[in-house]
Amino acid sequence: MARLPTVFLSHGAPTFALEPGRAGPQLSALGRQLPRPQAVLVVSPHWMSPAPTVSLAAHPETLHDFGGFGSALHQIHHRAPGHPVLANRALQLLGDAGWSPRADDTRGLDHGAWVPMLYLYPAADVPVFQVSMPSRLDADGAWALGQALAPLAEEGVLIVGSGSLTHNLSEFVHRGVEDAAYVRDFSAWVRDAALRGDGERLRLALTDAPQARRAHPTIEHFLPLLVAAGAAAPPWTATVIDGGVTHGVLSMDGFVFHPQPSSPPTALTAS
Repeated sequence: MARLPTVFLSHGAPTFALEPGRAGPQLSALGRQLPRPQAVLVVSPHWMSPAPTVSLAAHPETLHDFGGFGSALHQIHHRAPGHPVLANRALQLLGDAGWSPRADDTRGLDHGAWVPMLYLYPAADVPVFQVSMPSRLDADGAWALGQALAPLAEEGVLIVGSGSLTHNLSEFVHRGVEDAAYVRDFSAWVRDAALRGDGERLRLALTDAPQARRAHPTIEHFLPLLVAAGAAAPPWTATVIDGGVTHGVLSMDGFVFHPQPSSPPTALTAS
């Protein structure tokens, strides 16, 4: 199988499961456009642990790891199987790279995984497993984590970093900001770095991008982008998933990192 691209997507609030907005149809289009993977590996900020941990569950449950959003979300289940064989391969690769990984035989899919999978593979017929983010991860560490997992992209695994291009939780909860200019400024800076194929600039986004501290008061929702980019084979080119902004402060943009400089279009459109 040819090497698969890697993907960063913004999963927004849990209500994304019910409100597809602009990003949902684009993820569905992406799922139809990509070569069908053997499995999807998701790294999400909603599973963090002292050391990277790999879910080996053959039939992962849907974790409703949130509160305050109403009962409808708790009725949704994404019943994709796991893939213990490829999950064990991820465990091996992390060990070979010196990460001292752990295995979890029962862990289900958090909402950073199953909510976007509702759109990417709505039939739940593509296996999904997760790798946790180490709790003390920084930008360089996230890039290195992606590099450790990178061989899986040549083995039929679609590596997905699921986070949020902007994530100021306080502003989201209090709804005191609408259509914040800083969201556009930060997102545009990151988009430019991705489209230039500038991995070094991406790794510096949390310190160098405009309004970075406001866009990410804590960094865990940005790090999956660096995992996905680090897992891409250099040189890569990027395609933008233009997801717009929800709730005034959550950028839903994402990126597909292509392993070869084949001059892909700069944006995906739903079809």
